[in-house]
Amino acid sequence: MKITVIGTGNMGSAFAKQLSAAGHTVRITGRDLEKAKTVAAPFANVSACAAADALGDSEAVIVATAYPDAAKALQNLGDLTDKVVIDITNPMSADFMALSIGHETSAAEEIAKAVPTAYVVKAFNTLFAQVLADGPLFTESQRGSVFVASDSERAKQSAVSLAQSLGWNTVDAGGLINARYLEPLAALNIYLGYGAGLGTSIAPVWLNK
Repeated sequence: MKITVIGTGNMGSAFAKQLSAAGHTVRITGRDLEKAKTVAAPFANVSACAAADALGDSEAVIVATAYPDAAKALQNLGDLTDKVVIDITNPMSADFMALSIGHETSAAEEIAKAVPTAYVVKAFNTLFAQVLADGPLFTESQRGSVFVASDSERAKQSAVSLAQSLGWNTVDAGGLINARYLEPLAALNIYLGYGAGLGTSIAPVWLNK
């Protein structure tokens, strides 16, 4: 796939690494073009672009910014009509110990309102950057899961195909409204990682018997 990644932090860098390894073509952009160039440099098929040039013919956009920056960053790309937007954000408080919104809406739903001509899908939000960068395999050959929620079947299938191309199991989490469950799940994972001291090599999975 041809993919645009917005964000040059830990998650954006992890996506650049894993998408490159899976053979995808990636444009990465952020507020600092020089930082984007630094992130892109080690990886094949990854190029740094200014926001105005980052969308091009990409089939999907991964928004890997902080939640408060997501809508504006997406709008800065230009016309997102019919583009798939993969929202990985979580609306966390400054200390990462609480959600800033929830119950009646979610980060994904608010982003969808901001880019109404795009197809928004929630995915990858329950993974720490370290886990994403290291890949889907855990101890004892356990394989991690990516939860996917969208009102668009096309967007959902794009996110599923992308996650599976990186080696992840996928869980269909229903419509976009269920981001209201996935974002608290991510918050619990963050608490367990930092508040409970389990570290950042953990991730939630869904098991079948």
